[in-house]
Amino acid sequence: MTNWKAVPQDTSSYHYEGDKLWKNWERLHAGDQEPWPEDEASQDAWRAYHRGDFQTAVALGLKAETASGMNAANKAQSIYATYLVEDEDEKMELFEEVAERADIAAQENPNNINAYYQHAYALGRYSQTISIAKALAQGLAGKCKTSLDKTLALAPEHAEAHVALGAYHAEIIGKVGSMVGSLTYGVSKEASESHYEKALGLTPHSAIAHIEYANGLLTLYGNKKIKDATRLYEKAAACTQCDAMEALDVAFAKAELSND
Repeated sequence: MTNWKAVPQDTSSYHYEGDKLWKNWERLHAGDQEPWPEDEASQDAWRAYHRGDFQTAVALGLKAETASGMNAANKAQSIYATYLVEDEDEKMELFEEVAERADIAAQENPNNINAYYQHAYALGRYSQTISIAKALAQGLAGKCKTSLDKTLALAPEHAEAHVALGAYHAEIIGKVGSMVGSLTYGVSKEASESHYEKALGLTPHSAIAHIEYANGLLTLYGNKKIKDATRLYEKAAACTQCDAMEALDVAFAKAELSND
């Protein structure tokens, strides 16, 4: 494995050593509802993830051989691929690896909330890489939806799964239209917005929830919702950051606003 790129933002304040991780766990995992891991190996994997040392988080998480360690590894790899990998082939390979590992983890432990979620997240990002049209043709949308439904069945307040389902509805409608989307895939604009609103209600501090809601509105309504989308991006850019992923989210929002 080649050396991964470093997070470009200052992550020095995201070092949750000792009991700092436990004290901040609820805030750090409000979005994904990851249970507190009792073993030190998994804790160390999550510490590496939160400080933005994604490559170390993957190595430690896989070595831990625990459900939480695997979840840390998969989330670290997915966030790294999402934000720091430019090469499309490399991005696809990283997401494929996560989807495969998460699928196996879910089969081994059907109560592992984030095995299902990481499976769906990786498939969703992979689908965006190859194009939504190709993903639909390959049946990836259904697999993604199944895993998100299982996530929410286990953890109804999983905000990140609600965000992903909001995007699921929006992107299918954006590609095939409301009528075909409704008849063929059971998606709707109302359901999309409902999931985004649910996510914001659960995690009002989440930059990515604001960003994805903005993207969803633009996908669903185009320039008719440009003002609403801009407001959501502005709120995302103003969110407090507590770890490397949130720093990357906020930086992305700021970049989008400056581009506009």
